[in-house]
Amino acid sequence: MARALTVSCLWLGLGCTTGAMAQTENADFLSGLGLARLKNYSAARTSSGNRYVLSNDDSKRIMPGETFVMADISGAGMITHIWLTVAENEFGWPRLLRFRVYYDGHKTPSVDAPLGDFFAVGHGAERDVNSMMVRDSSFGRARNSYWPMPFRQSCRITITNEGKRLLPMFYYHVDYRKYPSLPPDVAYFHAYYRQERPARSGHNYAFLDTKGRGHYVGTVMSVVLTQISWFGEGDDLFYIDGAKQPQIYGTGTEDYFNDAWDLRDASAIWTGTPIAEGELPGERLSAYRWHVPDPIPFTKSIWAGIEHLGWTSNPDGSVRSGFEERPDYFSSVAFWYQDRVNEDLPEPPYGEARLPFGNATQIPVEDVVADVRTEHGSVSVLRDVDWAKDILLFKAEGVGAKVDLPLNIPEDGQYEIVAQLALSPDYGDYIAYLDGTPTNLDTRKPSTSEIPLPGPEIFRNYLNELYVARDRTLGLFTVSKGRHTVSFVCQGKDPRSVGYNLGINELVLEKVLAPENEPERLPAESNSSSAANRPLYRGQPLAYYVGKLNDVSSPQRIEWIRAIGYFGSDGASAVPELIAALSDPSPEIRSSAAAALAQVGPKAASAVPALAKSLSDSSPHVRDIAAIALRSMGPSALGALPALVRALSDPVDFVRAPVAEALGAIGPAAKNAVPALGQRLLEKHEQGFVLTSVASALGDIGTAATDALPALQQVLNMRRVGAAAEEAILKIQGKPVPTYHR
Repeated sequence: MARALTVSCLWLGLGCTTGAMAQTENADFLSGLGLARLKNYSAARTSSGNRYVLSNDDSKRIMPGETFVMADISGAGMITHIWLTVAENEFGWPRLLRFRVYYDGHKTPSVDAPLGDFFAVGHGAERDVNSMMVRDSSFGRARNSYWPMPFRQSCRITITNEGKRLLPMFYYHVDYRKYPSLPPDVAYFHAYYRQERPARSGHNYAFLDTKGRGHYVGTVMSVVLTQISWFGEGDDLFYIDGAKQPQIYGTGTEDYFNDAWDLRDASAIWTGTPIAEGELPGERLSAYRWHVPDPIPFTKSIWAGIEHLGWTSNPDGSVRSGFEERPDYFSSVAFWYQDRVNEDLPEPPYGEARLPFGNATQIPVEDVVADVRTEHGSVSVLRDVDWAKDILLFKAEGVGAKVDLPLNIPEDGQYEIVAQLALSPDYGDYIAYLDGTPTNLDTRKPSTSEIPLPGPEIFRNYLNELYVARDRTLGLFTVSKGRHTVSFVCQGKDPRSVGYNLGINELVLEKVLAPENEPERLPAESNSSSAANRPLYRGQPLAYYVGKLNDVSSPQRIEWIRAIGYFGSDGASAVPELIAALSDPSPEIRSSAAAALAQVGPKAASAVPALAKSLSDSSPHVRDIAAIALRSMGPSALGALPALVRALSDPVDFVRAPVAEALGAIGPAAKNAVPALGQRLLEKHEQGFVLTSVASALGDIGTAATDALPALQQVLNMRRVGAAAEEAILKIQGKPVPTYHR
């Protein structure tokens, strides 16, 4: 009994200590929770809080391709809570930010998932979740995880921006405990993302397929419908320890998520459906199921998954089958505890490949306002609304008001169209049209004449505060290359709304590509002819990846380069190969090589000349990551000083910022860059985040930056820049920087 309580109390994070767990079944409620017992651990937090205490800018900025370390903790302990919030304007950014947790110095992450999916919401969307293990609030913008994550030697948590845009504001807390030691039967928390587009014909969809000892504790599953009708007749299946038949099997998809007769928007402590758009092509679902009250143990292996079976229709809309395999797009995160760090799973897809259709083109409609047409209303542009987002504001006169937006289709094909709309106290209700035809129309034949099918979806945009931007799926369309029109027509308003207006952030085009099923799982040394396309398996030694880099024809080469970066400073022996990759014809290879060098850090100092040359690369993403890599070199990057000074004038803002930070990382030896930094500080219309980086760099150069004091004085009153300038002035003058006090 005592042993069982030891593990369960630690997993649930309820404050039990090793000495307090030898309790009887008759223990009172407070003792059972451990709240009344003295603790043998200390509490701590790492956060995004600004190092300068007089600054309110407590966020971090993460450049495209950059891996940011949220926490790097030594000793035995346990993560008990993670909170974060993000201000970002890239479509699907919760899918583009990759969240990873490493234990005890392992190079393979035990948690490896898109940030949004880890926090129980798929498809790169923002939604509220109110569960025991994950709580997302503020319309999905505030995310909290309460999964206990114990570790014996160390814990490192990273976030990687695998998108194409700067992440301008990233706030976070990581709360943890420090223990003298952990009991031997405490397991490691894992979370792992995978996807199939579409789900493989003839195979059930797997949440997790792995070996070892542990117990399964949760699933987040997301689906994009590729055809009409209810997708979820498939049963959940759990095969434990190599069993030929599932020991746990269900009765339907909604039943696994503890609902019935379809799934609908819901959120509860152990199960919920944050997204349930409907049964039309292109519509999306995301649901979670925490097995915390009912964990599923395994001693040798586990296969956990679900059938992809459902209703299908004939071309005329009549029912073809009520139980047939469907080619919908599936993605998932499996959550489990294991007695060791799992290193046997394939590498998840990278960046844009995780978006619902693997690609997205954002169309900022505010930039084509001259081509927008209106009836019974007018349009204007609002810049930098709701933290770094622009909107086209349609001021509507009432019901029937209409706004037409141009939409250029680059080539013939099938596309998903998504509108990112704002919500506000003065907004109305709208129907969307494509070339005059209502979107989201149900073409099925009703099962009886008494049950009419619903009309097009009405987007209700009232909210008692401004929020930008809720993603609204318009559907899947086969369209021709050329000019098309997306229209929004006002249908009315919420009684609480004080207007009929509409705010449009962007239209998003997602092209439906050819199927790209994951290949069959093959043994590590398979000689099969399809082995070249086998997914990268983690846990291999560094030499395994380095030895493959000369195979320039392999489609997996970019994955091998990224894998070298995961070794951090231990990847120093691969620096020559990474330097060679900086000259590869492919910009993706070049940026991946620079990113790997950034993670190797100062031990990659021999790459400084090549990285300096990369600051002139034709790709802004290569230049961006090259600057980040030079920043990681610290004073060793001095040889790149002339190239860094030139790059301060780069036309791309997310390049200029890390360039300035790289100069600051060189320290006092970068004194020759002070005139250029001071001049950049006075550039009109420069982005605030670039100015903040420039000011911080001057402070890091220190007393050698005295000549820049007049420029710093001129930006003291700028919002979000002034505090960095104030701190820099103190450093340059050799004065003490204020610290926290009681």
